[in-house]
Amino acid sequence: MKIVYEVNIEVDASAHDDYRIWLRDHIADILALPGFTGAKMFEVLDPLPSAGRIGLCVQYALKERAYLDDYLRDHAPRLRAEGLARFGDRFQATRRILHGAR
Repeated sequence: MKIVYEVNIEVDASAHDDYRIWLRDHIADILALPGFTGAKMFEVLDPLPSAGRIGLCVQYALKERAYLDDYLRDHAPRLRAEGLARFGDRFQATRRILHGAR
């Protein structure tokens, strides 16, 4: 059954352009990993992000949960650290995992 890994981001408006450029490369790095089949990026309209921030949502499609488990164990710490090193507290991310309904 298909898995969707969703990342919801609020980024400071002042860092938005640079963050979005970085995020496109970050998404490409993730899509190069086994099991990832695509990604879509959205600007969040509702609920409104915090004042002075812009909301983004990235949904990654995966073939199955085992590939996501591999990503979270073997790659996520490094990739998340890259974003923190570059943008620090100018963004915040929350994540959730979705499973295709039967």
